[in-house]
Amino acid sequence: MDIKPFEKKIWLSSPTMHGDELRWVQDAFEKNWITTAGENLNECERLVAEYVGCKYAVGLSCGTAALHLAVKLAGEKLYGQPKPNQGTLQGHKVFCTDMTFDATVNPVAYEDGEAVFIDTERDTWNMDPAALEKAFEIYPDVKLIVVAHLYGTPGKIEEIKTVCDKYGALIVEDAAESFGAAYKGVQTGNFGDYNAISFNGNKIITGSSGGIFLTDSKEDADKVRKWSTQSREAAPWYQHEEIGYNYRMSNIIAGIVRGQMPYLGEHITQKKAIYKRYKEGFKDLPVSMNPYDEQNSEPNFWLSCLLINEDAMCRQVRSDSEALYIHEPGKSCPTEILETLAKYNAEGRPIWKPMHMQPIYRTNPFITVEGNGRGRTNAYISGSSVDVGADIFRRGLCLPSDNKMTPEQQDVIIEIIHRCFL
Repeated sequence: MDIKPFEKKIWLSSPTMHGDELRWVQDAFEKNWITTAGENLNECERLVAEYVGCKYAVGLSCGTAALHLAVKLAGEKLYGQPKPNQGTLQGHKVFCTDMTFDATVNPVAYEDGEAVFIDTERDTWNMDPAALEKAFEIYPDVKLIVVAHLYGTPGKIEEIKTVCDKYGALIVEDAAESFGAAYKGVQTGNFGDYNAISFNGNKIITGSSGGIFLTDSKEDADKVRKWSTQSREAAPWYQHEEIGYNYRMSNIIAGIVRGQMPYLGEHITQKKAIYKRYKEGFKDLPVSMNPYDEQNSEPNFWLSCLLINEDAMCRQVRSDSEALYIHEPGKSCPTEILETLAKYNAEGRPIWKPMHMQPIYRTNPFITVEGNGRGRTNAYISGSSVDVGADIFRRGLCLPSDNKMTPEQQDVIIEIIHRCFL
């Protein structure tokens, strides 16, 4: 096959618009609701809450805002009102997913908490319940965890909840990447005490930005709605008795999300087909796809990812900003594959670099466990050679997963990757 660069770039995951979005944006213009209130926002909240199965949804400017207010609310519930100019976590430790985007954990820092990173398990690439249990043994006073579902694949959330219940800890669930994914028939965004999803431009459905806070508590929903509108009090003037934020979702953004919602199922079906084509196309290579619990969970397949077998890795080194590799016949590495895809005008990405490896968080505690098949477990804090997330980061990459990519284009990408192993 003679392969030429794609004339039109194949993206990792770009917005897929259908036309209904423009209808509701136009509706906002015609009714002059160009603000952070209006019919689109009300309907967006209703549709999302109904789909997920939560009682209340609060539309916010982004998923990070939803996570921030979820963490803030948890901190206030656990530790009470903070001192002036201090976050609600007031120096307390919080157990956090390690292999994720930093938006998952930055809200802990916003609220003056200290993130303790929990290593990844290999079955779903999410927080390891065994490492979480070990973390509670080391830090028994911790009362909050923040858990994400990586690339739209539900983690072992029931096991995680069991551990948290044992130690009396609250859960903030980051379902930013997993909207539409389910575990044992229950939608993600339902498992935490406070939950968040994202409508960023690359998500399964998008508003270009925007996020949702989800809860079954009207009191919590009202509190988040108040905080997100600068904490204005019920007074005839602008009265403020606590710190607030300009976090409310725009009625224009809500119109885009409203127009996207009917197509969520269609997008998930398209993403799943992409995942299955990759899995079939790579069956003769020394690689595997990002795993999931096929018996209990149904991912939204937001991103398809590849993991190269250890014995098929060529030599690769990475600094904080650069990577080098040496090609070896029959082997490859993420850097080689990503650079080759780029030459053909296709976008891939490295796996999220684990948080405990990030310069801003390298001094934070990191908990992992090692099992040798004989029931022995050992905990390590920072610098462990047993580090599942770091290993997946070293050997893994995110493949072009845009649901507008044709099967023929995907066949070309599969062939490009095969040639990297020649």
